[in-house]
Amino acid sequence: MSETKPARKGKKRALTLRYKLFITLFLVCLATLMLVWTCLERLLQPQYNAFIHEKLENKLEVLAGQFDQAAEDGTVISQRDMFGLTLNPDFWARVNESISNGQVNLSESCVDISDQTLRCINQVENLHPCLIHEGDGIKFGQGSTSTWDTSTAIALRQYAFEKGSLYKILETESGTQQMVVGRTAAGGQYAILVSASLARVGEADAVLGKLLPMVALGLLAFCLLAAWLLSRWITRPLVQLSDAARQIARGNYDVHVDESQGDEFGLLARDFNHMAGEVKQTAQMQRELLANVSHDLRTPLTLIRGYAETVRDLTGDEPEKRTEQLNIIVDETDRLSGLVNSVMELSKVSSGAEKPELVDFDMAQLCEEVAERYDAVCAQNGWTLKLETEERCPVRADPAMMERVLHNLLGNAMHHIGEDGVFLLRAVPLKEGGCRVEIEDHGPGIRPEDLPRIFDRYYRSRSDSGKVGTGLGLSITKAILQGHGFRFGVNSTLGEGTVFWFQALGPAKGGEAKPPEEKA
Repeated sequence: MSETKPARKGKKRALTLRYKLFITLFLVCLATLMLVWTCLERLLQPQYNAFIHEKLENKLEVLAGQFDQAAEDGTVISQRDMFGLTLNPDFWARVNESISNGQVNLSESCVDISDQTLRCINQVENLHPCLIHEGDGIKFGQGSTSTWDTSTAIALRQYAFEKGSLYKILETESGTQQMVVGRTAAGGQYAILVSASLARVGEADAVLGKLLPMVALGLLAFCLLAAWLLSRWITRPLVQLSDAARQIARGNYDVHVDESQGDEFGLLARDFNHMAGEVKQTAQMQRELLANVSHDLRTPLTLIRGYAETVRDLTGDEPEKRTEQLNIIVDETDRLSGLVNSVMELSKVSSGAEKPELVDFDMAQLCEEVAERYDAVCAQNGWTLKLETEERCPVRADPAMMERVLHNLLGNAMHHIGEDGVFLLRAVPLKEGGCRVEIEDHGPGIRPEDLPRIFDRYYRSRSDSGKVGTGLGLSITKAILQGHGFRFGVNSTLGEGTVFWFQALGPAKGGEAKPPEEKA
């Protein structure tokens, strides 16, 4: 007999599902926070630069578009001669108008426009400080251009004329940054540079550096609480199922868990409740079986003992009485042997120890052979067994087991035969293959409340107590038919009779029905 080894001292206790779920959720939240922090730290500067670059490109395209349109129209934008630089006031008025009406927003921006001499012809300075040149925030056409031609500005203009476009980020030793984009316009006669400061992103990064730790701590505290509550909420149905399972183990089969949830836990709860109901019914049936079997065993044993003592003590010298009492002992012994054999047969069939040996044969012929064995008992009692097997019924099954089924159902019909003394055995082939076998009696019928349990072990209906039989015949029939995968059932009407039926499957494709082998 195996024994369970006691738990070793000092063995670590395994984490429950609730704590595993809590730790998992917390780690997921922590990883998410770290990912967000890393993204802000690593991607803030590139994303901000891309945003400023897009805005500067849009401003540049608006301004360059006006220069390109003027060149197509033949408008003179500026002219240099011996007297200096001359600007077309009408053109620059239109440019200033586009700035004023918001078509192009040059706030927080620096615009530098130069000609092919690499000298500035006009500018807008709204940056303080400006890393290209210094200005006073004047508009186009106002102020001197001589202060704008710094070495940095000339180098950027030359690059723009040579490459056709420009993108650079200027940076001082103090960390101040300025983005510059540019392109040539009016057929390469002018270079337009638009720039903006990147200093604000550094300030934002510093603010985030101070704010993120506090936000992270707050989010971690929230995640801890949320993970704890969520893990408790998710595992609550499992805890209830565990408690219910322990109650069933202690013998409380009336336990019921909440199955109102519409998720997998609700499905599990419904399955558990169904299981609990089946276990309760099985336990009840087991108690009834033990009570009935013990009663049926006690009765013949008591009779055997009583008559054996009588034969020994009183009637040993009287042959007639001795013979009568010995016959009773033999009958009770046969009854006891039949009960034991039925229990053993049911055990073998139900447990799968006895597997059906499937062959193709004619069920109608088997019915005829079984019916012949009831001729003597019918003649003795004045009964009539009507056989309806006009057509062949090829099936695939175990002939020996099917014979047992027929005997059990016919014996049951004889025990409940009606006043007319007639019971029927019918085999009808089905269109889809196989056949339907029916055993009909004209007895008192079965009550509706008894029908669902009529095939249960040792269950008797229709006031069967006191009638001959072990009460296991229909249970054996059920086990055999289930082992074959056959459909079966019972139809009954009170006062008219009962029909037990089953549908056997047809033979394998290409197989032909053969007569069942004769028993030795």
